[in-house]
Amino acid sequence: MSTLTIRLPDDTADRLKALAHNRGQSLNKLMEEMSAQVLAAYDTENRFRVMAAQGNVQEALAILDRLDGADANAAF
Repeated sequence: MSTLTIRLPDDTADRLKALAHNRGQSLNKLMEEMSAQVLAAYDTENRFRVMAAQGNVQEALAILDRLDGADANAAF
């Protein structure tokens, strides 16, 4: 596992700490979950772009359907 130091405005850091506290989790766990969600969205977008470039409409529409379902279940 890696350690990563980031610089954030104080108000942003305070809000993230409050969010983690309200969710009953550590700031580290919150950042880990948020990072995983962002990376999953990035990977999905890249797969969509590749399929769109290949003209595979059915697979691209299937990804969009899954994204719609994920948005409906988002915790944020």
